[in-house]
Amino acid sequence: MRELIFVFQSEAGYRSVGNILEQAGYSVRTFATVTALDEKQRLQASVVVIDARHPDTARIEICKHLRETPPLSRLPIVVSTSGREEDRFRALAAGADECIAEPFSPRELVARVQSVLRRAPRMQAPHNAHTDIVIDRGAMKLSVRGAEITTTSLEFRLVDYLALHPGRVFSRDVLLDAVWGEMQFVTPRSVDACIRRVRRKIEPDRARPTFLKTVRGVGYRFDAIASWLQD
Repeated sequence: MRELIFVFQSEAGYRSVGNILEQAGYSVRTFATVTALDEKQRLQASVVVIDARHPDTARIEICKHLRETPPLSRLPIVVSTSGREEDRFRALAAGADECIAEPFSPRELVARVQSVLRRAPRMQAPHNAHTDIVIDRGAMKLSVRGAEITTTSLEFRLVDYLALHPGRVFSRDVLLDAVWGEMQFVTPRSVDACIRRVRRKIEPDRARPTFLKTVRGVGYRFDAIASWLQD
């Protein structure tokens, strides 16, 4: 069975994105908005591509909406951008897994999609003996290797966001935008403080973190294997 890709784009962009992916052997369905998806379709796709022919604000809003809408929130997202650093930053902060700058070649687009698909099994790991952390969004609870952990809503959102992007390094500024959002009176040090609290709760050995690691001079990386209870 071919991998199914949801492509969000204006009709004018179809020839340059949808056809490229279809010619590469993928099954493609295109939508202009997230609300155009019905409940059955939400369970079918393997990856989402958001095309740059959408206005920048629309792309960011689609990306954010996907991350906030189960089960779409677990899908890898590729966003095409103008190539400006600010556009890439906003897309990543909104939850994108990959950014691809316009103009791009068909080969590069397919390579980016293949890249997120290779990582997808880990991002959507089933609940089994190898899962480190189980995330229950409905109850806002975490279980670490079978033990339930009490968190604040902010700590929960931080773990949930990082768990969606295992192995990726996030700067403090990106985490502030993605998790803290429009909250006032927060600084990059707020991220450090929250990371320390989360480590005290989830790390088997707080002196040698294995789940939530610091990448010096850059930010933080989540290396645990997470799964999500069905919403």
